[in-house]
Amino acid sequence: MIVVAGATGNVGREVVRHVLEAGARVRALTRDPAKAAVPAGAEAVAGDLTDPASLAPALAGAEALFLLSGYAPEIFAEAEKAGVRRVVLMSGGSAETGDRTNAVARYMIDTEDALRASGLAWTMVRPRMFMTNAFQWSPQVKAGVVRAPWPDVPSAVIDPADIAAVAARALVSQGHEGRVYPVTGPEALRPGDRVRILGEVLGREIRYEAQPDDEARAEMLTQMPEQFVDAFFAFYSGGKLDEATVFPTVEDVTGRPPRTFADWARANVGRFQ
Repeated sequence: MIVVAGATGNVGREVVRHVLEAGARVRALTRDPAKAAVPAGAEAVAGDLTDPASLAPALAGAEALFLLSGYAPEIFAEAEKAGVRRVVLMSGGSAETGDRTNAVARYMIDTEDALRASGLAWTMVRPRMFMTNAFQWSPQVKAGVVRAPWPDVPSAVIDPADIAAVAARALVSQGHEGRVYPVTGPEALRPGDRVRILGEVLGREIRYEAQPDDEARAEMLTQMPEQFVDAFFAFYSGGKLDEATVFPTVEDVTGRPPRTFADWARANVGRFQ
C-alpha cells in the first residue's frame, strides 16, 4: 500500500496514476474524500497534513508515503508509528542552497532535515520550475502579449508528470533509498523562449515583454506573503538559485527522456486557446 499526499495536485495526481500502473495499491490522501477526483482504482482517504494525528488511519499498514515539503515533522513520527518504511519527499532545488534566511528554501531544508533525522528510509526529489507555471500566462497568451519578469534567467522547466514518474519509481521499487534526485526537463529556457514555443504550438505570434522588477513585485505581493516574494527575487534577480543546469535524472530513473516544453504545450494547447 502506497499513501500519496497532495493526491489532487499537479504532481500528486500523476504519482497516483503511475503507482497504480505499477500494480500497487494507492490511498489518495485528501481533506475531503467525497469531493476528491482521484484516478479509478485509488482509494480516497481523509487526512489533514496540518494535523499529523489525523493521518493515522490513512497510514495504517502502508509501506511508503509520498509527501510534499513544508508540513510538521510530526508527520514522520506518525508514519513510523504506523509501520511506514520509506518516504519520498518532493522538495525543490532551493534546498541545495542551504540558505535558511530564504523563506522558500528554509521550509524545504527543514523538512528534508526532519526526514533524515527520522528512522524512515528516504528519497528526496528536487524538481526545478514546473512547466505548468505557464498556465498563469493563459489570459496574456490569448491576448497576444505576455509580460513576465526575469527575461535573462533560464530554467530547465519540468513537466509535473515527469516529476511524478521519478517519485513513483522510488515509491514502488528498491534502490532509491538515501538518494537525492534533481529533476529537470531536457533544456533550459528563458521566459521569452517559452512564449515563443507557445506561439509556435498555437500557430500564431505571441510577443514577450520583460516585466520590470518593481511591477512584478507589486503584482506578486497581491498573490503571496512578502517573505515568499522576497525569496523569489533573491532566487532570480539576486542569482541565488541555478535552475539552468539540465540533469539526466528522469531518463536515468524511468528509462525514458523527459518531455520537452513543446511536448507539454501541445498536450495542453486547449488551456491557451
